[in-house]
Amino acid sequence: MFNRILVLAAALVLSGCTTTAPDTAADETALRAAAAQWWDRHNAGDADGVAALHAEDAIVLAPGVPAAVGRPAIREFMAGDIAAMKSAGVTSGGEVTSAGVSGDLGWASGTYTVTDASGTTVDTGKYLSVYRRADGAWLLIRDIWNSDAAPAAAANTPAPATN
Repeated sequence: MFNRILVLAAALVLSGCTTTAPDTAADETALRAAAAQWWDRHNAGDADGVAALHAEDAIVLAPGVPAAVGRPAIREFMAGDIAAMKSAGVTSGGEVTSAGVSGDLGWASGTYTVTDASGTTVDTGKYLSVYRRADGAWLLIRDIWNSDAAPAAAANTPAPATN
């Protein structure tokens, strides 16, 4: 009798150890929507709105410039980036090609296209955005992108001095 009770107790303990994978579909949908909000706000010229999508301690790692660390620096960077794109007469759009979630961290990655007023593509590239869930919302904590185009040739620099 004691053996049966022991086996039953062990089975109950072990059955409680099984876990089911969390359903992340809703979170992945929310991350895709957050990425779409970034493009919408950026193209609308809303630097404050783009910055608000970032956590206070977020870092933007844009190509060719130092990292923008913290929401105020991100807002300043975005204001300049938006103004430069407007001045050049270009807009950008993106596609999320994949997204994933692990607990309160999530990511979205994809491609972007920059087009001029005539619809001609002037640049394409890829990006990776990392999010943290805070109070039920997904906020960007790291954002990086780069162009598919080869880097511009370095300016002519003097040859190193030889002795």
